[in-house]
Amino acid sequence: MKTISIIGSTGSIGTQAIEVCDKHGLKIAALAAYSNVELLARQANEHKVKTVCIYCEQKLDELKKLLDGDVTVLTGMDGLKTIASMDGVDIMLNSVVGMVGLIPTLTAIEHGTDIALANKETLVAGGKLVINRAKEKGVKIYPVDSEHSAIFQCLQGNKKEQLKSIILTASGGPFYKKTKAELENVGVEQALAHPNWSMGRKITIDSATLMNKGLEFIEAIWLFDLKPEQIEIVVQRESVVHSAVEFNDNSVIAQMGVPDMKIPIQYALLYPERVDCPTKHLSLTDYGTLSFDKPDYKTFDCLTACIKAITAGGTKPAIVNGANEVAVAAFLDGKIKFLEIGELVTKALENIEGKDITCVDDVLEADKTAREYVRKLIIEREK
Repeated sequence: MKTISIIGSTGSIGTQAIEVCDKHGLKIAALAAYSNVELLARQANEHKVKTVCIYCEQKLDELKKLLDGDVTVLTGMDGLKTIASMDGVDIMLNSVVGMVGLIPTLTAIEHGTDIALANKETLVAGGKLVINRAKEKGVKIYPVDSEHSAIFQCLQGNKKEQLKSIILTASGGPFYKKTKAELENVGVEQALAHPNWSMGRKITIDSATLMNKGLEFIEAIWLFDLKPEQIEIVVQRESVVHSAVEFNDNSVIAQMGVPDMKIPIQYALLYPERVDCPTKHLSLTDYGTLSFDKPDYKTFDCLTACIKAITAGGTKPAIVNGANEVAVAAFLDGKIKFLEIGELVTKALENIEGKDITCVDDVLEADKTAREYVRKLIIEREK
């Protein structure tokens, strides 16, 4: 029986991970959330978890009142680091959203704890640091994103040196085939209406701008030791083919399934075992046909910016990521238009100088600079 800790337990990935733990008897040692004290307390009480963390310090007293029994209650980044370095934990699931996930990942690596990774920003911003240190410490990183899990699964039983390229699939989001003119005045609710997946608000907006696919492009480079030219992005509208790999004999192996995150979550937590999963059976005849298309790089600036960023290397990916986080928050708050997200990310990429990454401070400084730059541009636009 594995023992796990979960940071981001109240989000979509975290709640489904707890379902997987319940079904297969995994012990939960610790839980952490950003601000949802009601759900965090309920999870901790139901599963008799003795260590919890609420990142938002203003919610600390409220959480303490809701917990049953003798529970260690932590807060802030120090709390996340404590959970990431707990003894007796076999694997930490990192499913928080945003740059907040980077430090806990590095902390878990230093402690020698394996990681089930659903936090994109960890590898987008700090990929070089994370992957190199994980190799040095002998820590395994298991991808939870459906696309990267698919690639990981397709590589099982095959030699890495025989990998030629990967096909990274994308749903296309709610604005597939739309032009910039058609996207000029789309609202928040339209952008949140994803055709296939149920996700958090930030990730859903990233899917609508195709930023999500750009971030996954960068992640794939670090996870599978690839060059940008070895990755082809393909729009797979039905989200049945989760990604594929091409070997040096031009044979292509794909991983398929209904769009349900429990499969990749379970595979990461229980690897190398495959066990029953509470998800729907895939019937190809029910779908009838599957469609494939090229992404629209001209309309979706965020995707183009991400590919340019990782090609440039250094802190450029951290810059586009930080810029995007601020821009998405501004869009959700009604401060900017949908297309301005891509414009702001592109401006940050083009106007903020990148540099080589030698330590985590280089990443954090690039992230801070990008956020301040975009906030300033947004304020100027509001005048």
